[in-house]
Amino acid sequence: MSTKRVQVSFTEKQWELLEKFKGELGESDADIVRSIVISWLSEKSFISSTIKKRNNLNNNDESK
Repeated sequence: MSTKRVQVSFTEKQWELLEKFKGELGESDADIVRSIVISWLSEKSFISSTIKKRNNLNNNDESK
């Protein structure tokens, strides 16, 4: 599995808030930010809707 590194900046107040999740959402700074992003995408149904769209496109391509 390959990874992509992204630099993200937070204000001091934002980071104080994120640090409170250490241990709950992960141990490292990257784990915490990754967990928050994936949780948000899931909550907004972006993950399931993307998979459904991709499956529909694949099914349509197979039926041709």
